[in-house]
Amino acid sequence: MKSNKFLLPAAVAGVLAMTLSACGGGGGGSTATGGGDAAANLDGRGPITYVQGKDNSNVVRPLIEKWNAAHPNEKVTFKEQSDKADQQHDDLVQNLQAKNPNYDVMSVDLIWVAEFAAKGWLQPLKDKTAVPTTGMLESTVKSSTYNGTLYAVPQSSDGGILYYRKDLVQTPPKTWDEMMSMCSIAKQNNIGCYAGQYQKYEGLTVNVAEAINSFGGKIVDDSGKAVVKSDAAKTGLSKLVDAYKAGNIPTEAITFQEEQGRMAFEDGKLLFHRNWPYVYNLAKTDGSSKVKDTFAMAPLPGQSGPGASSLGGHNIAMSVYSKNKATVTDFIKFIASEETQRFYATQGSLAPVLSKLYDDQELVSKLPYLPVLKTSIQNAVPRPVTPFYPAVTKAIQDNGYAAIKGEKTVDAALNDMQSAMEAAGAK
Repeated sequence: MKSNKFLLPAAVAGVLAMTLSACGGGGGGSTATGGGDAAANLDGRGPITYVQGKDNSNVVRPLIEKWNAAHPNEKVTFKEQSDKADQQHDDLVQNLQAKNPNYDVMSVDLIWVAEFAAKGWLQPLKDKTAVPTTGMLESTVKSSTYNGTLYAVPQSSDGGILYYRKDLVQTPPKTWDEMMSMCSIAKQNNIGCYAGQYQKYEGLTVNVAEAINSFGGKIVDDSGKAVVKSDAAKTGLSKLVDAYKAGNIPTEAITFQEEQGRMAFEDGKLLFHRNWPYVYNLAKTDGSSKVKDTFAMAPLPGQSGPGASSLGGHNIAMSVYSKNKATVTDFIKFIASEETQRFYATQGSLAPVLSKLYDDQELVSKLPYLPVLKTSIQNAVPRPVTPFYPAVTKAIQDNGYAAIKGEKTVDAALNDMQSAMEAAGAK
């Protein structure tokens, strides 16, 4: 998932967000208990470098200017990466493997935290490097934690949203089955009923995970062991398979990434659409949008209430190889502060990680979907937390796609998914 998924279309590049390729790297620099490199330079102060993907929304530079004005002896240099998540990931892997001390603090996609922590590249944020997480959404803190230790701090978040045609549906569905029962409305209006992202890429992992998690299943357990071969997981994946087979998910949706689905919804071709909050402003302002005044937003429907969105977002982490860890700790606290979080929301259209900001009337007046987004994030589940994520997501995509298309039974798909994840090390 691309790091900066914008809630307003400050950059539609932030949209094509869900394409992620996370390749592995080798070697570690410390132990999970904080020995080796993690025990060094805890009191170090001085200039540091902050590494992040392309600053399309222009939030990084103003923040660094503000920090540097207040800390003339501990200035931050911004190392801007590309806008492609796989390139960001590989750049971090290359420099962390090389123990580059100049990659002091980094913005990392939340699905990279376990991989980097397991390799000993991230500084455990405890004792002298502890950063408070009080008031942050629980799901975002969980995404920063590996094996019970905080290795990063939530920086910005994101969650899936159900877009629906309020001119055709008075009250949004609260459950998946209720939504499927409304597909007759779509047929009466000669449009598709529901679509998410089903092309074989990271977005499919997100959608399959949401289906499985929403019906009580898990892909991996808290220890990272593959546990997808369960009755609950079968029920969840079957919901997608059955909907596609019945035509409630249109045939063409098997090719959808975020943008194809968004454009279909804006063109009035879908009754319901699962996507990220960035769609809101585009659907309101695009000249070609046919649903400007006829759509609304609701939490994703689940088994008996709100479904389990896949959690999106970025966390900020410290390299174990930094020479100035005391400065990095203070910089992370600065990024996590309420003032910075408000700036992210108002200037960068990034979802805050502080719970109370979703109920702040000033922010809600500017970003009216924040209360719905809060429900989504509160019910969100991170994608599988595992150091073997690249192989795990491939197993989900390959087998989820085959099941939806009817090339494998749900049982066979889940068996093969389980086997592939175990072969990769998730056992």
